Amino acid sequence: MQMNRVAIVGSGGSGKSHVARELGRLLNAPVTHLDSVYYDDEWNPLPPEKFEAAQRELITASRWVIDGNYNSSLHVRLEACDTVVMMDVPTWAALWGIFSRQLRHGAGQHTSGVYNRIHWGVITYVATYRRRMRPKVLAKIHELAAGKQVVFLTSRAKTRRWLEQVAAGR
Repeated sequence: MQMNRVAIVGSGGSGKSHVARELGRLLNAPVTHLDSVYYDDEWNPLPPEKFEAAQRELITASRWVIDGNYNSSLHVRLEACDTVVMMDVPTWAALWGIFSRQLRHGAGQHTSGVYNRIHWGVITYVATYRRRMRPKVLAKIHELAAGKQVVFLTSRAKTRRWLEQVAAGR
């Protein structure tokens, strides 16, 4: 199946941004990290209606890779995509992801697409994602992405292998 419009979802620290950058490169498609749309330089969020409008503008392109969970506006991306990539790693791997990202990149926003700010709310969100948020995301995928390609990546190793398969298919 051809991948032209890819929505990448999953917990913080699961590898969404890495997969988005790699897919964008492999597919020659523009990449948007939703954190960069949602937050300004001082970490102020966009109002919900402006955030959804910004996504509606992004999805009008014929090719894109967009990473970010943002469950309140997930329907916008799921309805428009042809492929959903669910970064479905275990909680320990996602927690390791947020802490190792902090060690690699430091805090703040970076031109590489890293938007890193660890505080208790982020840790709690990641620690409870599989129990609290994952069922909601899966329900939306089931409802809004029926008939579309849905890829579940459950480990860093599976992610590497899948990206190698995508590269080999190009």
